[in-house]
Amino acid sequence: MNKFLLLLLISMTPVTVTAEELLDEIVAVVDDSVIMRSELDRAVVSIKRQIETSGNQLPPADILNTQVLERLIIQEIQIRRAEQVGIRISDGEVDAALSNIASQNNLTLAQMQQAVESDGFSFADFRQDMKRDMQAERVRFAYANSEVKVSEHEIDLFLADNELDQGEVDIQHILIATSSDNDTSATESAKAKADELYEKIIAGENFTTLATQFSDGQKALEGGRLGWRPINQLPPLFADQVNLMSPGDVTRPIRSPSGFHIIKLLDEKTNATKTVEQYNMLHIMVEINEVKSAQDGMAVAQGLYEKIQAGEDFSKLAEEHSDDHGSAPLGGDMGWFEVNKFGQRIGNVLQTLNINEVSEPFQTDAGWHIIKFLGKKEADVTEEYRRAQAANAIRERKVQELIESWIREIRGEAFVDIRI
Repeated sequence: MNKFLLLLLISMTPVTVTAEELLDEIVAVVDDSVIMRSELDRAVVSIKRQIETSGNQLPPADILNTQVLERLIIQEIQIRRAEQVGIRISDGEVDAALSNIASQNNLTLAQMQQAVESDGFSFADFRQDMKRDMQAERVRFAYANSEVKVSEHEIDLFLADNELDQGEVDIQHILIATSSDNDTSATESAKAKADELYEKIIAGENFTTLATQFSDGQKALEGGRLGWRPINQLPPLFADQVNLMSPGDVTRPIRSPSGFHIIKLLDEKTNATKTVEQYNMLHIMVEINEVKSAQDGMAVAQGLYEKIQAGEDFSKLAEEHSDDHGSAPLGGDMGWFEVNKFGQRIGNVLQTLNINEVSEPFQTDAGWHIIKFLGKKEADVTEEYRRAQAANAIRERKVQELIESWIREIRGEAFVDIRI
C-alpha cells in the first residue's frame, strides 16, 4: 500500500456534537447518529486528493458531495449494526493494522504519522477511521460468512462447468442501481441512464470519470476500479461476458437483480500449472498439559532424543511415545506437506535440517517436538489447488452477492434524513 492508498482511510468518522461545534452544520441524521458538515468536508478533501493523485478528472462538486455523503451514511449504518451485535475493534488490533500499513510503505509508524500530518490530516482522525473501517468490514463479513456454505457437490459442479483455469482480469465497473420493489418506471429510468452512459463511453468519454460521477457501486469513488479478480470469482453474469472480451472492451448494460452494470476489461492474465515445494518428515510430540509441565515435557523429549542419537529407531519411538495421535500409529510419518502447514516454528526448524537429520527437541504452544527430515520435492498440486480455488470462488461469489444485498437492505431499513 502506497501513500496514495493511505488517503483512502482518511477522515470519515461521524463526530459527537459539543458546545464548541454548535456552529457546525448537521448534513445527515442516520438513526440516532449525525454526520456533520465538517466531517463531510474532511472526507471530500480526502477523496479529491485520491482522485487527483490517480490523475483522473474530478466530478462536479455537487455530485462528489452526494457520493461521499452516501458512503458516510452506509458506513455509519454498518457501524451501528456492528455495535448492536457486539463487534468491537481493540486498540491492539488498530495498532497492528497501522504498523502493517507503515511496514508496507517501508516506513516506521512515526514516519507514517508525519506523512499523514504533512498532508494536512489529523493522525488521531486517521487512527479512528482505521478502527471504523475495520469494524464495518468485520460486520459485513461476519454476516456474509455466517450465511455462506460451500459443499463438495457445489465444487464438483463448478469444476465441471469451468474445465480450464480461466485466469484473472483487471476490470472497472459502473452500477446503476434499481430499487428492490421492482418499480417499472424506476427500472426503465435506470436502464435509460445506463444506456446513456454506455453511449458516452463508446463516444470516447472517460470511464473512470463517469463511474466516479454516476455509479452506485461501492467502488464509485475509485473510478469503479475493482482491480484484479479471478474470473471464476466474478458473478456468472459478468464472467460470461468477460470471457468474450479483449482488454479495452466495454459491455453493454447488463441487467441483474441489483441494477444495470457496465464492465470494462482493462487487462487479463492466465494462470499456469500450480506447483509447490513439499516436505516430508517424521515427528514425535510430547504434549504439555495440566499434568505434564513444560519442564517435564522437555525432560521426556530430551530422553527420547538421546535414544535416537544412540541408534534407536525413530519410527518405533514415535509409535510408542508420541502424543501426536494422528501420526504416531504411522511411526511419526507426516506425509508430504507445505513447509508451514504445521506452524511456522516447525517449518523454520525443518528448513535448517539436512536429509535424514534429526532436530534437537524444540518447543511450541502444543508441546515439545523432535522431527526427522526425510526429503522435499516440487509437487504438482494443480488439482488440489483447483478445488481450493473453486471453493474460494464459490464462497467469494456468495459473499459479495450477500454483502451487496445486505447493504441495500440495511440502507432501506435505516432512518436517514439528508439535510443538504
